[in-house]
Formats: sequence, structure tokens, C-alpha cells
Amino acid sequence: MQYLFIGVIFILALFAIRFSNKHGIPALLLFIALGMIFGLLGLEFEDFEFADNFATIALMVIMFYGGFGTNWNMAKPVAKEAIVLSSLGVVATALVTGLFCHYILGFELLEGMLIGSIVGSTDYASVSNILRSKNLNFKYNTAPLLELESGSNDPTAYTMTMVFLSIIVGSEVSIPILILSQVALGIVMGFAFAFVIGKLLRNLRLEADGLYAVFMASAMLITYASTSLLGGNGYLALYILGIYLGNIEFRGKRDIVFFFDGFTEIMQIGLFFILGLLSNFKGFIETFPVALAIMLFMAIIARPLSVYGLMLPFRLKRNQLNMISLAGIRGAAAIAFAIMAVNSNAVISVDIYHIVFGICVLSSLVQGSLMPPASKRWDILDPSDTVLKTFNYYQSKAEIGFLQTRIRPGSSLIGTQIKDLNLTFDFIVAKIERNRKTVVPRGHTVIQENDLIIIGGEIHFDESGQDLIEFTIPRGHKWENQYIKDLELPPNRLIIMVQRKDSDIIVPIGDTLVLEDDKVIMIKVEHEIEFPRVD
Repeated sequence: MQYLFIGVIFILALFAIRFSNKHGIPALLLFIALGMIFGLLGLEFEDFEFADNFATIALMVIMFYGGFGTNWNMAKPVAKEAIVLSSLGVVATALVTGLFCHYILGFELLEGMLIGSIVGSTDYASVSNILRSKNLNFKYNTAPLLELESGSNDPTAYTMTMVFLSIIVGSEVSIPILILSQVALGIVMGFAFAFVIGKLLRNLRLEADGLYAVFMASAMLITYASTSLLGGNGYLALYILGIYLGNIEFRGKRDIVFFFDGFTEIMQIGLFFILGLLSNFKGFIETFPVALAIMLFMAIIARPLSVYGLMLPFRLKRNQLNMISLAGIRGAAAIAFAIMAVNSNAVISVDIYHIVFGICVLSSLVQGSLMPPASKRWDILDPSDTVLKTFNYYQSKAEIGFLQTRIRPGSSLIGTQIKDLNLTFDFIVAKIERNRKTVVPRGHTVIQENDLIIIGGEIHFDESGQDLIEFTIPRGHKWENQYIKDLELPPNRLIIMVQRKDSDIIVPIGDTLVLEDDKVIMIKVEHEIEFPRVD
């Protein structure tokens, strides 16, 4: 029965994702609502320890893949602003909110500061979802700034949460040392693992499908665990690892993108649903006035005060500052940190889970809904909609592929202009790599010896499920040391690829020599269509 229940949840979640993408409503809100509905229908779930463990894994995946998908070339012009907001911005917002909770709402000072720290960071998943679903490409590189800030500010909120939990519990750990170790070790370990794993990926050859994704998942777990064991911020290390690896090119990147696209969605669905399931309607209603007051204070005062104050040296535009302030949506990480607080030994007099839960739900609903109309009112939309992508991105995410061919010495194409290639099919010469430099191909560009020609076109999806025959040439096989043109192949078979051990893919021609241990891939047609011969 439980498997049926899980299956139904995921099917409903898929419809929620489609609805979210179409209408720009944060997926967090829909999944949490789904969890609350199941709770109202009688499904009881109060296992905060399980939720804490699941939330940790989910945040690891979300943090890593958020960094992996960050285009550093586009984010670099606004990196200083984003780093300031993701560090000092979180601290300022948390402290101001904590003081509001203490002096206005009457919370104990440390409890107010704890709540401010928990909700101090903005939610990457919600911000990114709204930007993409509503095609909100803002002027002045504001969209990359928001994504970089929201993707990197959770570690700061986590560190502050740990600090105030330690104070409430009465831990003897030195707070300055705790903060320094969290940040410094997180940065050092992140770059160290990024360098080592990057080297391995550039030199690693994993033949089996999916092994690159397994390797990356293992690297992610090792990075987080090692950093946490040493007392560093594992989330910060993972984000740095993700940015570094996502912005270098290596074989198997396509497999990793396919795997983590789906895996991240599953983890987000599971996390958001569990967060909604943990809540109860009574607790949500009882804490609603407090949650609403904190959310409105953060949106109207705390967040704008932090943004305007910290961005003053950078001389940003007023409409840009307005949008950055509005986009401070609170989300899954905050609720996950609230679970961590519930599971700690800290004695807290308020229902911290439902207060934080209500803040995040209201923030997603109100601020998320206001972003599209506000962007038009403040005239910050960029009609050019410029987005930087790489060749490998389009191979991984779109229906376009790129082929390469090396111009060998003596080739008849040497000295030929691009316009004279007579590419009859729907192909285009996308670029030329010459002496490790990129040449933009024009009609008059002349092809030279050793040029690497990259041709682009639409990739083929085989709806028929055509079988390909693959086998390795053993020692003594009759094809060993034979040219392909001399092989007696049946009329309905064709060798389309040869993969040589410890070598690149070989495009077969008649003069290709078949060697021992070569992997030969052939296409076989059961019923070949006969065409009349033209003499």
C-alpha cells in the first residue's frame, strides 16, 4: 500500500511541476500544499529525525546542482554584489528580523535571533523557478545576481543558526572559532575537492553509461562529509564544488546533467512534501499571525534595508534594488533549518517549526506572485533576453548536436572556403578550432590543415527503437587486421562507429583498419527498402 501511496504522490507532483512552470507559482508552495492536504486526510507524520536526515541530503543535492548550473561567465560581473548579499546580507537581515521578533513580538532575544537566522537566506529553487517560468530576464545582470545570491546564501544562514543554537544550548564552543572554522574550512575544502575531482574528471574514462553520475554523486557525498567532520560548512564546500565543475568541460557531463536534472527534482518533491506533511493545520493557523507579521516585516523593512544599505557602494539602479529586495523569497532551506532546531537539545518556548513554515509559505505566495507584475511596473525587464550557454549545454539540454572532424594532411578540403562546402543537408559549420583558438566561420573562411571543424544540426531520436549491434573484436577474429572495405558484410548491415581502446571514436571509412579489442557498432535492418538503381 505504501508503494502505491508513493507512486500517487510523485504523479501528482509531476502535475504540480507542470502547473508551477506554466503559472510561475513556486513549486515549494504546491508541494507543501500537497503534503498538508494528505495530512488533513488523516496521514500522520511526525518523524522530525527522519525529516532532518532527508532534508540534509536534499539540500546537499540542491546546493551542489545549483552551483553546477551557474554560468560563471554570466555571474562574474555581479559576483561581488552577490557575495556581499549572500554573506553580509543574510547576517543583516537575520539580526534586524531577530530584533523585531524580540522588541515588537515579545520573543526571548536568543529565540528571536534564532528565527531571524533560520529565515535569513533566500530560496534558490523558488527564485530560479519564477525567473525561468515567467521568462524574467532583468536588466543590469540582475537575474544572474539573484540566482548566484540565492544559490550561495544558505551556508551563511546555516552557520548563524548553528551559532545561536550553540548559545541557547549553552555550548562551551568559542563562537568566533565556530564561525571561522565553518566559513574558512568550507571555502578551503570546497576548492581543494574541486581541484582534485576536476583533475580526475578530465583524465577519467568510464565506459559504462551512468558511471559519471555515480562518480559525481560519490564526490558530492565525500566533499560534504569530509568538510563537516573537520568542522567546516559542508553546504558551502558543495556549492563551490558545483560551480567549479559546472564551468569546466569534461567527458560524461551530459550523463551528469541528465541524472541530476531528475534526481534534484525527486529530492525537491520529497523534501517539500515531507515539510508539508510535518505541519498540522492547527499549528499553522495558531502561528499564522506571527508568521505573517515576520514575513511582512522582512519583505518591507529588513530585506530592503539590507539590500539598499549594502549595495550603496555598488551604485545599483533604484529599480534594480527594488527587484532584489522583492526577490528575497524564503523557502525550503529555512524550513530544513527549523527542523534542525526542533531536533536539537535547545529548549525553545515557541512553535518554531510552524512559525518558519508559515513565513516561507506566505513569502512564496506573496513575493513570488508579485515579481512578474512588479518587474513590468519598475521597467526592469530586458527584452533582449540574453543568456550565456555553452556548446555542451545545448548538447545536454536541447535537441541539437555537434559533430567534429579533423582536417588531416593531404585532405582535399584544405584551401576550400566554407561557402564552397555545399552542405546539402540542414547542417551548419558552427565553429573552427585552429591552434587551440576558436575561429568564427564565415563564408570566405579558408579551411587549413589540422583544423577541427565542428558541425551542428538537429539530433536524431529513433522512435522505432532500431537495434544496434555492438561487439568487441577478439584475438583471432576473421575481421582482425582487415580493412572495412574488404569485409563481406550483408547488404542490410553497416558499420557506423568504431571505438578503439583508450582512444577516441573513429568514424569508419573503407580504409579503416579493424584491430583487436576494437568495439564495432553496426546497424542492422530487418526489412531493407529496395530502391531502383539509376545507371
